[in-house]
Amino acid sequence: MEKLTEAQRELYEWLAEYIREHQHSPSIRQMMQAMNLKSPAPIQSRLEHLRAKGYIEWSEGKARTIRILRSLKQGIPILGTIAAGGLIEPFSDTVEHLDFSNFSLPSQTYALRVAGDSMIEDYIVDGDLVLLRPVPEPDHLKNGTIVAARVDGYGTTLKRFYRQGDRVTLKPANPNYDPIEVPATQVQVQGSLIAVWRSYN
Repeated sequence: MEKLTEAQRELYEWLAEYIREHQHSPSIRQMMQAMNLKSPAPIQSRLEHLRAKGYIEWSEGKARTIRILRSLKQGIPILGTIAAGGLIEPFSDTVEHLDFSNFSLPSQTYALRVAGDSMIEDYIVDGDLVLLRPVPEPDHLKNGTIVAARVDGYGTTLKRFYRQGDRVTLKPANPNYDPIEVPATQVQVQGSLIAVWRSYN
């Protein structure tokens, strides 16, 4: 499937959320306001590209008939039930889907792969993916928040963040590791944790 440009993706994600919430598509004017545009031409261009790439369709000549054809976040099929001990049911045809489109993730969410075991008591282990969002105001970060932080002389690390005055302590969740205690000026918070994704291969 053809990839979207950043502008097309931004409009598509906003459209999908609007239609999910309101059960009908928005007007061109509403799309212009949402995208901070003063002319309808860029919106119409993006809509045409989205249709050409197979993401949306609409009925010609009819207002507010845009339909979303596919989600950027694909659903995951759940194929029945399996126990970790004895047998329950054999696999059958797909009975339902786990739909990630209802998860409201911030638009700038990004993932990092975890290496090491310093956060195991917070159930974050080697090989996990952590989903993080940028922290626009690090000075207002709540103590105890799990963050990705770049520390002068240490590199980037995943720890619990605590600030007292002009000092920052980054605490591991594993007693085998010592906390990192440095002046706040040496710490750059790169993101706060919103989710952990674990794949069992």
